[in-house]
Amino acid sequence: MEREPAGTEEPGPPGRRRRREGRTRTVRSNLLPPPGAEDPAAGAAKGERRRRRGCAQHLADNRLKTTKYTLLSFLPKNLFEQFHRPANVYFVFIALLNFVPAVNAFQPGLALAPVLFILAITAFRDLWEDYSRHRSDHKINHLGCLVFSREEKKYVNRFWKEIHVGDFVRLRCNEIFPADILLLSSSDPDGLCHIETANLDGETNLKRRQVVRGFSELVSEFNPLTFTSVIECEKPNNDLSRFRGCIIHDNGKKAGLYKENLLLRGCTLRNTDAVVGIVIYAGHETKALLNNSGPRYKRSKLERQMNCDVLWCVLLLVCMSLFSAVGHGLWIWRYQEKKSLFYVPKSDGSSLSPVTAAVYSFLTMIIVLQVLIPISLYVSIEIVKACQVYFINQDMQLYDEETDSQLQCRALNITEDLGQIQYIFSDKTGTLTENKMVFRRCTVSGVEYSHDANEGLLRDAQWSTRLAGSISISFSGLLTGPCCFDSAPCLCLKF
Repeated sequence: MEREPAGTEEPGPPGRRRRREGRTRTVRSNLLPPPGAEDPAAGAAKGERRRRRGCAQHLADNRLKTTKYTLLSFLPKNLFEQFHRPANVYFVFIALLNFVPAVNAFQPGLALAPVLFILAITAFRDLWEDYSRHRSDHKINHLGCLVFSREEKKYVNRFWKEIHVGDFVRLRCNEIFPADILLLSSSDPDGLCHIETANLDGETNLKRRQVVRGFSELVSEFNPLTFTSVIECEKPNNDLSRFRGCIIHDNGKKAGLYKENLLLRGCTLRNTDAVVGIVIYAGHETKALLNNSGPRYKRSKLERQMNCDVLWCVLLLVCMSLFSAVGHGLWIWRYQEKKSLFYVPKSDGSSLSPVTAAVYSFLTMIIVLQVLIPISLYVSIEIVKACQVYFINQDMQLYDEETDSQLQCRALNITEDLGQIQYIFSDKTGTLTENKMVFRRCTVSGVEYSHDANEGLLRDAQWSTRLAGSISISFSGLLTGPCCFDSAPCLCLKF
């Protein structure tokens, strides 16, 4: 049964049609002349760059950008994030109080130096973390893929960032899709292809996608120059399990579009030689990037606990300073002829009023008693975090020989949370282990052939399984053999 796509126009009042059209997107081939051009040859003579520029005016390009800062926004935005830490606000307030001559207790520059050191270390760490994201974006944006060129009338290599909505892309086996692509052709005779969505949902099992109805029956190879249909689909959204639209051919016939026809960005083509499709969503309009909320300022459990402790220490400091200020004001009010311990006269030498003297005493006591919150503790923590990041990145025991890669610490301000796991929820034990089938031995015509290396690996795996049954977290009844992982029940471990 054919269903009605979300982007079709319904009969009714004009206002209803406008609301309906506002929820759809129209996609045309970039190889065709711009809509409204009277002479196709003249439209083609304007060149592909102008068509791309016209398309980019209302549709996003495929450039990836996950960084938080720019050269102009780094300093104010980073300071705004750092001042979400109560300790930084407190230390800056204390340092600024030392610049007031009537209440200062230390040298202003000496009081400001530790605060600037903490802010500088944190800012440099955030800058390096954002620069790492910039390098990762640059690497992804400069990945290559095959895009059909009108001038050369063949597929040419282009960077991912140069792809636009309406381009025809050709992907080969084991390549990653650079954008959300509508499948129009497949090397499979049945018009099918298989994709791996592990980058999106963590599932390694292959999913099947199908060529749009009407294109799988093509006898000859798909030619992008002959594609003149118009695609109407829903506006970009983050729903990975839903896609609705229709494709309108020149003869007026329509074919429905569903999620089985869409190849999402980040998925990998498997068990299929080649596929061809047209880009529907690109860049930050793809479903994968719309599900990415972007980088955020992360706070470790230790930092959150320290923020709470700082608030209690500030409350205690205010109470002590308030008690001292009230006592100082009462002393001035009752014994005006005697000079108090914290006597601060006016500029003309006359005595201050009890209320003014109490206010000055309150601010002075805050500076004197600021050691309740030691700034050296925060300086030490920032230095320790920097050293932890260095040693984690240089740890050779965390090096993977198969992929020739080492551990990368991308969140530099939560290193102390490494390994602090309280609960693990798993639908099966295969998520916690590595399910790998290895060849042990076989018999051909009565002759046994064995693989000694794999036999040794299997013995080690069986020894690890027996060892796991002897520790406090018992897997007995769950790990019954190397082929029983998928049948295990739901598992929750508490540490």
